[in-house]
Amino acid sequence: MKKQTIGHVVWRLAMRLRVSMDRALAPLGLTHAQYSLIASLYGLRASEAPTQKQLADLTGLEPMYVSKLARQLEAKGWVERVRDTQDTRAVRLAITPEGTEVTREAIAVTSRLLDQLTEPLGGRDSRGAAEAQAALEAMLAAPLDTDPIPGEPS
Repeated sequence: MKKQTIGHVVWRLAMRLRVSMDRALAPLGLTHAQYSLIASLYGLRASEAPTQKQLADLTGLEPMYVSKLARQLEAKGWVERVRDTQDTRAVRLAITPEGTEVTREAIAVTSRLLDQLTEPLGGRDSRGAAEAQAALEAMLAAPLDTDPIPGEPS
């Protein structure tokens, strides 16, 4: 069998993680993408409610996708969407008490999965996991020819 490229391994790992997260979060009524958004809101709950654009930047999701996910979470009563008083084009998001409760449960579920995923590296807090994360973050930060030019629409 031919050796896999690093790109293929990263893609397979990302797909495995997404599918595993979707399966584990489904009983809570969440997808992995919805979890990414609501868990980010949960983590920011002590600060001012972020705009959808700020959450898109934080999560790496496209702004239109964040808007779609926010509407889905709002329909469940887990997120509130409010027009910004300073910029009426912007929508701010806040997690509700019900959203906080489901997010806490989801964090426990995802933590167990991450423990399993990082076990071959020595666990989440191991040197091996820290080195793997640093390498992946370096790859993520590397500029690519297809990246948008700063200041131009993406």
